[in-house]
Amino acid sequence: MTHKTNSAYFDALAHKQPSRSWFSRHYWKEISKFCAYFSHEDFSVLEIGCGTGDLIAAIPAKEKTGIDFSLAMIEAAQSKYTGIDFQVMEAENITLEKKYDLIILSNLIGYLDDIQAVLEQLHHVSHANTKVIVTYYNSAWEPLLKFGEFIGIKTKTPTQNWLTQHDINNLLFISGFGTYRNARRMLVPIWIPLISWLFNVVFAKFWPFRFFCLNQYAFAMPLPKAEEADWKKKYSTTVVIPARNESGNIENAILRLPDFGKHIEIIFIEGNSTDDTWTKIQEIQKKYSATHDIKIGQQKHKGKADAVREGYAIATGDILMILDADLTVPPEDLPKFYEVIASGKGDFVNGSRLVYPMEKEAMRFLNLLGNRFFSYAFTWLLDQRFKDTLCGTKVMFRTDYNRLVVNKKYFGDFDPFGDFDLIFGAHKLNLKIVEVPIRYRERTYGSTNISRFKHGLILLRMCLFAARKIKFI
Repeated sequence: MTHKTNSAYFDALAHKQPSRSWFSRHYWKEISKFCAYFSHEDFSVLEIGCGTGDLIAAIPAKEKTGIDFSLAMIEAAQSKYTGIDFQVMEAENITLEKKYDLIILSNLIGYLDDIQAVLEQLHHVSHANTKVIVTYYNSAWEPLLKFGEFIGIKTKTPTQNWLTQHDINNLLFISGFGTYRNARRMLVPIWIPLISWLFNVVFAKFWPFRFFCLNQYAFAMPLPKAEEADWKKKYSTTVVIPARNESGNIENAILRLPDFGKHIEIIFIEGNSTDDTWTKIQEIQKKYSATHDIKIGQQKHKGKADAVREGYAIATGDILMILDADLTVPPEDLPKFYEVIASGKGDFVNGSRLVYPMEKEAMRFLNLLGNRFFSYAFTWLLDQRFKDTLCGTKVMFRTDYNRLVVNKKYFGDFDPFGDFDLIFGAHKLNLKIVEVPIRYRERTYGSTNISRFKHGLILLRMCLFAARKIKFI
């Protein structure tokens, strides 16, 4: 994909072709599987340096395009696969007019004369929410890979750029892309029954083995360019407020909610209260009907997750927010969440209660320990730093939530609270997840609906279940 056209470089691209070597078959199957995990049936996908098309053919998508500088490679790809638009094209001069949801550069950047120039070309085929996956060798493997070429289990390639993870992230940044996740996979690049599975699926996920993984992945998206005037009033927002035994907080949720965005829709979903919460919600809807867009409903089943789903089902806003009716997350902080998602700094915004000091009775000690445990667990599970996973306030675009619902079958209906369900779903959708620190307040009315031990065990089981569906794949 560079201006090099010598035979050595052409031979280097043979690593894109199916090979009879154990290394090639097993190695490319792993990369294809991992990239496919983060694509979806309604995506449009572009692979830069597609070779003979084996990787992009394995990616689920409604529209696929593969480009490569080699006419021979493209002709081979066209003879093998139908339904994919293969084109001969230089990566330094991408002339495609379409904007893609996902762009993949797999083991390409090592062969480029000017990596930055190629990455900058990606802006021509990217929209604001395009995701880019860059895969590359761990530079620590160079001696072993050269030895593999020497003994014939790996195709020989010319000298290439041996880049560290920091190098790749930095090149993406100076080219106008922000890296939001890094991952490492594969310890044994050849297939050895049981041994390969044990090392690649299990050991590779733990310290210190993960630092020796062969494949490095960088997930990035275009850095936001919009000026404040472009996004400040661009999107409408739906704030869903699940409420159970929260009568004393209902009116304050309205009075303390600031005005932001184009329009705010408020949806109260009452769920199995034993106090007068439902009566209060109906009263507040009538009282503020002239000044606020308020919808109300009663939950048909149980659990916060179910209440949120019912609220989201009738939501009309571009952006969906959750505000717990206990108001321990201040309604005054919601504009911060709007700013992050509307300005393009993130696709999924999670509140973090564990940055600022809390009020004395805001979170009990055992709850604090549990939250810290789950923050470490999620950091490991999702390959990105998490400070807090159980903050009730989570924000995403309605279009992404609708995608999450379609893909819900992957995880199943396993979360009665909704926090993990949304975070795991956002990860599977390859959304950029960011956290907004908030000051966590004491309750001013009622008592918590959370049981520390019973619900803690449920959350732990959910983590173990998710590990099988996210980490050990």
